[in-house]
Amino acid sequence: MLAIFQAAGWPIWFLLAASIVAVALIVERLIALRREKILPRNLLDEVIRVHRSGKVTPDVVDKLEQNSPLGTVLAAALRNVDAPRDVMKESIEEAGRGVAHGLERFLTTLGTIASLAPLMGLFGTVVGMIEIFGASTPTGGNNPSQLAHGISVALYNTGFGLAIAMPALVFYRHFRNLIDTYIVDMELQAVKFVDVVHGARK
Repeated sequence: MLAIFQAAGWPIWFLLAASIVAVALIVERLIALRREKILPRNLLDEVIRVHRSGKVTPDVVDKLEQNSPLGTVLAAALRNVDAPRDVMKESIEEAGRGVAHGLERFLTTLGTIASLAPLMGLFGTVVGMIEIFGASTPTGGNNPSQLAHGISVALYNTGFGLAIAMPALVFYRHFRNLIDTYIVDMELQAVKFVDVVHGARK
């Protein structure tokens, strides 16, 4: 493996650093965006039960807010449970925007790596081509070892750049879709809670 990096030249180290960051972000998001952490099962039913029992206290609301992103949205609704329907919905929307921003954490960086990795590979390719042309002597002769090294730099960097960009882009798209799905689910559950509070549902 070290021989490959040596053959790819110094531009490969930028790609190696980008790949390490990308893997770390992917693992972190896979752990953080598990469904049970974002949308705990039966949480809405529990909040409705507590609301109907009249046991809503500031401590209960604070604990709910710390429970999960869905808990944060429902806690905003509970804090405005005596307010008109429109005010309650506005508080839910404000909390939802904050939750959505938190769920999108690190996605910009991952998307940047997916876009930048091919360009970094192209940069390595350009460096390799420069070395290839530098191997030519004024008399028309070539240095075979330098020529081979230049070709290695050009091809390895292109390959590594694409190898990093493809999975990074796949996971970036996957996480974006997953977050959109979670946000829709949270909106539906929040609207259901508002309807229950204001008597539109049982």
